Amino acid sequence: MTQALIDALVVCHRDGSRLNAADWTHAVRDEADAYAVQDGVARALGWRFDRWKSGGASAHGPFSHSPVNPVSGTSLLGIEAEVALRIDADGRAQAICVAVELVASRWQEGLDAPALLRMADHQSNAGLLLGAWQPYRPLPWAQVEWRLSLAGQPDVVRHGGHSLADPAAVLPAWLRHATRHGATLPAGTIVTTGAWGGLHPLAGAARGTLAFEGLGELSFSVAA
Repeated sequence: MTQALIDALVVCHRDGSRLNAADWTHAVRDEADAYAVQDGVARALGWRFDRWKSGGASAHGPFSHSPVNPVSGTSLLGIEAEVALRIDADGRAQAICVAVELVASRWQEGLDAPALLRMADHQSNAGLLLGAWQPYRPLPWAQVEWRLSLAGQPDVVRHGGHSLADPAAVLPAWLRHATRHGATLPAGTIVTTGAWGGLHPLAGAARGTLAFEGLGELSFSVAA
């Protein structure tokens, strides 16, 4: 059933359809199955595995990972304010930028679908928007101010709020996952490192600005 789910999700990516979660719960028994579905769908769609999302509940894990769609999707459920890293061949951060992760679902139940099915569906990823790159350096992450301005919504202004305290803390776990089958990292591989302030829901197009103190600003506009 894993291959059947891969085939069905590929169709969803191509035509915008969605699946009923109850029909597929038996197809993903554990995280290994979920990751197999992720990889199968990404390969079928021709992704290069050079964009990833990775995150964890705390610096000690557990962590989860997913290749990221290189094309921005639509029918968005929300966005996440993030910081992305560009990685060298040894899995170390070379550069850093402001990032916006687009969130959507190939499940009719959306983010209420079972956790393993959401993991199999690339953790509800619908693309990644990136700001200007600059050389990587650690920042006082707990004090860094960030501001998210979304059209038609009040601004969100906060200090800190990343679950790992340091976004780069996810890299060792991500590297083990990305290379677990002997894969090598494509040049310029990008890892976005988890949400600041959780999911910011949308009711239409994603239009706005995300700014991080010390990293600059990203303006974005994606159709509904």
